[in-house]
Amino acid sequence: MYTVVTGAAGFIGSNLIKALNARGEARIIAVDNLGRADKFVNLVDCEIADYFDKDEFLHRLTNGDFDDDIAAVIHQGACSDTMEADGRYMLANNYRYSVTLLEHCQENDIPLLYASTAAVYGTGPDFREDRACEAPLNVYGYSKLLFDHYVRRVLPERTAQIAGFRYFNVYGPREAHKGRMASVVWHFFNQYRNSGKVQLFAGSGGYAAGEQRRDFVSVEDVVAVNLDFLDHPQRSGVFNLGTGAATTFNAVATATINTCRAADGAEALPFETLHREGMVEYIAFPLGLAAKYQNYTQADLGRLQAAGYRKPMLSVDEGVPRCVRSLLAGKATNP
Repeated sequence: MYTVVTGAAGFIGSNLIKALNARGEARIIAVDNLGRADKFVNLVDCEIADYFDKDEFLHRLTNGDFDDDIAAVIHQGACSDTMEADGRYMLANNYRYSVTLLEHCQENDIPLLYASTAAVYGTGPDFREDRACEAPLNVYGYSKLLFDHYVRRVLPERTAQIAGFRYFNVYGPREAHKGRMASVVWHFFNQYRNSGKVQLFAGSGGYAAGEQRRDFVSVEDVVAVNLDFLDHPQRSGVFNLGTGAATTFNAVATATINTCRAADGAEALPFETLHREGMVEYIAFPLGLAAKYQNYTQADLGRLQAAGYRKPMLSVDEGVPRCVRSLLAGKATNP
């Protein structure tokens, strides 16, 4: 039987396939949309059994072409552009596609793990898996919230595992294709290597420049949680997936720069020195972004831990250097 990974050529999907390969699993059906062909590089070192375009896969799935051949579906495919203005496309791609996939999985007793997002919470300030906390600022967040609501209605009568993970700010290797939507770690790394400095947004929402705080989570932990749930099919629900700790953008920039400096044989410097010497500078927000910007996020991990996942997450001081060293070693596509 096969494990299906949608969004397979993407950031998290390709990291999941590599982790499945490391467990000796190669009977993997990779599903994606390669309308942007540059994503293919994420699959080059992956072992898969077959590849399908996302529309072909759904058509064949619902026509019964894979009956009794699928052990589980890990659904990572989505449009994650928070600035996307085409709501019809977003809901068709992120919501309706997911509903059809879920219905098939339930009709055939197939576990479904899927990606949701912390964007469902908007400005917070509480980040709990509770309806009262959910107020997305963009149609991307709304498309994900709508599917979470659908899942909640199905959960009481589910026939197989359904587990959704609200990813907070994920960073790690294999995200170069995301361009503007790549993590700040990726952007900071490339800015510093190209120009010797990084650029952060000016202050907003009552926070000083670079002092906005997000829950930055390594893709290593995202993969670990998904695979742990795959191994425990009795776990179902909608769960936050972050570190449970908010960290400033200034701290992320400092960790990124100092890891690069260490690779060059230079000493680590405190943030104040990096800023004073021009290695950290601040820029204005792009037009229209400030009003839709999450100035603070911090995952409440109570529900995830109660479900049985209690392994410690990598902190920024641990995860960012690991990510940067991977980028320096060329284990990800760089511009």
